[in-house]
Amino acid sequence: MALSKGEKAEIIAKFAMNPNDTGSSAVQVALLTQRINQLNEHLKVHKHDRSSRYGLIKLVGKRRALLKYVAARDPKEYRELLTKLGLRR
Repeated sequence: MALSKGEKAEIIAKFAMNPNDTGSSAVQVALLTQRINQLNEHLKVHKHDRSSRYGLIKLVGKRRALLKYVAARDPKEYRELLTKLGLRR
């Protein structure tokens, strides 16, 4: 259920600040969001999968912390990131 190399490379290319950027906050949030969406789809089918639900909760907390950091550092970038990812806040 992990992201494939192609999906990961596509997301990194879309959200990277420069060609060598693989770990900026925006890229990390985008990767976490994709993984969260995959887990949501999995949990719609497998309602009693508690370990995946626990992992989902951890990922959401990690994304929330990164978004809080981005919002404090650069509010304009934060709003752009939310609209690109389709998140509401």
